[in-house]
Amino acid sequence: MLIRECTAADVERVEEAYPTGAHRRHAQTVERQQTGECTFLVAWDGEESLGHGEVVWQGCKTTEVRATYPECPEINGLRVYRAEMRGRGIGTALIRSAEDRARERGFQWIGLGVADDNPSAARLYERLGYDAGIRYTAAWSYEDDAGVKHVIEDPRTFMVRDLTT
Repeated sequence: MLIRECTAADVERVEEAYPTGAHRRHAQTVERQQTGECTFLVAWDGEESLGHGEVVWQGCKTTEVRATYPECPEINGLRVYRAEMRGRGIGTALIRSAEDRARERGFQWIGLGVADDNPSAARLYERLGYDAGIRYTAAWSYEDDAGVKHVIEDPRTFMVRDLTT
């Protein structure tokens, strides 16, 4: 398995593995990466993409998280595409790659949000050295392929890891 930054040339293969519909979210993430806002990491097995995660260099967009953890990039949108591939180290490899990149940029901390309804992810993050930080509600909206806008409010915990230990 290889973890590397997604390129514009990779977007079609990533879309095939994890479709985002007409909104083409993977292409949007690559565009943000090109501006330096984030790093879009993809796990590959040969030509097959297995999962992805985004390191948002400015940190969590939620005000209370950013106030509590300034200068703390966030791992966002971590996914292993196929259920049968989960538990095989793909998520761990993506997280470790994100941590390495944050260390290279001189950050002391990195964090991620874990939804209340995802206790298996919380256990993974704890095993990888993340500690529960603050509780918050992530809120966002999206428009589905039929043009209907959905607003999501997702209670979660921001977990952090000290990269110097």
